[in-house]
Amino acid sequence: MPGLYPARVIGIEHRHSLAGDLHYPPVIQAMFRAGMELLTGAPDWREAWRVFFEPGDVVGIKVNPVSQPYLISSPSVLWEIIVGLEAAGIKRSDIVVYDRYRQEFLAAGMAAWAPPGVRTMFAAEQWDAIQQSIDGYDPDHFMELPYGMPGQDTSQPPVRRSYAALFITKTINKLVNLALLKDHQAAGVTLSLKNLSHGLVNNVNRSHPDTTQNYTGSFIPASISIPAIRDKAVLHILDGIRGLYHGGPGARPQFLWDHHTMYLATDPVALDRTGWKVIDEKRISAGMKPVAEAPPDEFSTWISRQPEHIVIAGQLGLGEWQLDRINYRHVRLDDVRSYRPGRDPIPVPSVSKVR
Repeated sequence: MPGLYPARVIGIEHRHSLAGDLHYPPVIQAMFRAGMELLTGAPDWREAWRVFFEPGDVVGIKVNPVSQPYLISSPSVLWEIIVGLEAAGIKRSDIVVYDRYRQEFLAAGMAAWAPPGVRTMFAAEQWDAIQQSIDGYDPDHFMELPYGMPGQDTSQPPVRRSYAALFITKTINKLVNLALLKDHQAAGVTLSLKNLSHGLVNNVNRSHPDTTQNYTGSFIPASISIPAIRDKAVLHILDGIRGLYHGGPGARPQFLWDHHTMYLATDPVALDRTGWKVIDEKRISAGMKPVAEAPPDEFSTWISRQPEHIVIAGQLGLGEWQLDRINYRHVRLDDVRSYRPGRDPIPVPSVSKVR
């Protein structure tokens, strides 16, 4: 899971990454291409994508439509990922854009974002409170934890198990994990790890059934430990162009902020530890406690949040959780008004190290 470049996290910042409330495509493109080069050390952005992918791969892209309409995956980011995959020789018919719930995906408009030839896939039709049907899931790939929804009999396998989606076990052989920078009432933060755990398995409501019962600290790492998930997620992207620092996962406008930064990594634990730090810094600047210390309030009602799922994932060998062992590089792109898309090779704007 840590991948080719363990504990390396790249943060790419640009003050013009937003045009109003939308990602600004030319800047997003420049940010992505610079970030991929810095992550891999490749001489150009095309070669950077070829580090991870090759012709014949079937590649999934896990998007996030949850916090509609304020904070969801961006079409500009999705398109740039697809362009990168095509540069690596991946056919459009071998690219699959995925989210767990079909209705949520359609409501966000994401079906219209995929260019012709790119496939879409889902594990379930829509959200439901029980989530124990295994239609769309693989009965041979699951994890077990000895708890269920209140009142359920945990001696029954469907209650104590969460099964991986057929999308990840049977359809694709590599995954691009496209997450968002968000606070979460139960998990503390919802970043790349939770985008995988709660997007790729069923029976997830048992991880935080009410404000007093919260098992996200163990549920998230256990889900990602399923080999089909752990081994296929090769590239993790955390879209922090805008972020949510309180009241998540449903985005509340008063807690959104423009962060103008995109993060890339092969290690989801290192990426999430970096994102957790960013959210805590924003909360402190807003006069709030860090997520792990925050008491319940009218916007965030869970009694005890569990961002320690990141630490536990690290201790299980899924990545690096200690900040002093994470190789983090943050760069700010210069003005890209002179940037000319379509040149071959496409130039990456110069970068200046800011920390």
